[in-house]
Amino acid sequence: MQTRSLSFRLLASAGLVLAAFFALVAIVLEQSFRESAEQVLKEKLQVQVYSLLSAADLKNSGQLVMPADLPEPRFTNPGSGLYGFIQQIKKGKPALVWHSASAIGLDPVAPPAGLSAGESAFLLDEQGRYYALHYDVIWESRARVEREYTFTVTEDAEFVSGQVDRFKAALRFWLLAIGLVLIFIQFAVLRWSLKPLRVVVRDLEAIEKGKKTRLDGRYATELQGLAGNLNALISSERAHLERYRNTLADLAHSLKTPLAILRGCTESFSDNKETVQEQIFRMNEIVEYQLQRAAAKGEHQITRTVDVAVIIKKIIASLSKVYIDKGIAFDIDVPEPCQIYCEEGDFYEIAGNLLDNACKWCRQKISISVSFNDPKVGSGFSVLLRVEDDGPGIPADKLKEILKRGVRADENIHGHGIGMAVVYELTGLLGGRLEGGKSKPLGGMSWLVYLP
Repeated sequence: MQTRSLSFRLLASAGLVLAAFFALVAIVLEQSFRESAEQVLKEKLQVQVYSLLSAADLKNSGQLVMPADLPEPRFTNPGSGLYGFIQQIKKGKPALVWHSASAIGLDPVAPPAGLSAGESAFLLDEQGRYYALHYDVIWESRARVEREYTFTVTEDAEFVSGQVDRFKAALRFWLLAIGLVLIFIQFAVLRWSLKPLRVVVRDLEAIEKGKKTRLDGRYATELQGLAGNLNALISSERAHLERYRNTLADLAHSLKTPLAILRGCTESFSDNKETVQEQIFRMNEIVEYQLQRAAAKGEHQITRTVDVAVIIKKIIASLSKVYIDKGIAFDIDVPEPCQIYCEEGDFYEIAGNLLDNACKWCRQKISISVSFNDPKVGSGFSVLLRVEDDGPGIPADKLKEILKRGVRADENIHGHGIGMAVVYELTGLLGGRLEGGKSKPLGGMSWLVYLP
């Protein structure tokens, strides 16, 4: 699998998310299990404290006596891991009075300060070696002698750490196994989900090899729009290629006669100099004509409608940002919705170039209007687009010149002299008409675009 493929990226992303999720789950579960194990140990030690309390006997003299045999046999085995201590509290200080046989050689565990009678404290020592449960009690003998004692039972920390370690090992093994299974499932799901894309790729390769002419498979709903656009692009490119081929064929055919004449003049060039010059000029005209025809957009029948109001608003929104320093006021008179038969790209070019020129030349105001079936439009046309500004306008003798490619009304203004030529050509190809003149309400330039 390539590192730049969508499958690899999605699988890597899913793997990272799963790894992060399982890591957090492992941390939470391990901490929860540790707390649960400590709670179980606390309850266990509480039972051992109660067993020591039940076995202890306070004499009338105030002496605490413990039996030799205790209910829990681990108290009698040295190094068993369970240790018991009884300390008498005198003037706030503990003094050891008894320890279990299992605690021989061990120092007593000091109870925490401030422990009151009837209270218990469950603690882990600073070195993490053992857990201790301290229980404070005030005992009164039959002779009304009171003594305060702290019963302490400790358990090696290995009781908890061993369980936690075993739980960690099992948890990590199962999380790893589950993670691998989920990644495999994710891989299978990705392969199945991206299969429509692979089908499109295979069909495109078949088109490239000439085995197919268009994308005609049954694609997923989300890819049908893409397939339609690609088919439109393929059809458009083939139409362009066909037009270029036809143009080159026409060019070659047109040049055959001048070349034949030139070939006959090579034997006596000085006597046929004028003829040679004439044929060279003719060939140049043929080349220019064919190149212009190849670059022009062919006429086509419009079968779709576009909303002019939406397009004009989008164009004005963009131009307002470009010419924000001029603070242009746009007066829009376009019905909503405003549907006309026209290619969206063609109307974008027409309206965009007219409005861009108006923004360049205006002082502050621009008026845009669209009317349908206006008596002033004339026969053969149903739509009239009017763009006016309050700029200096264009002299009448220059109106025809600026419709040519590369010609600008003012050479000092930035531009390429192509915009109005494009508008003029597109309007003609659509079967419309372009007229320019002086705007009566604003005093600047007025452009009228008549469309069928």
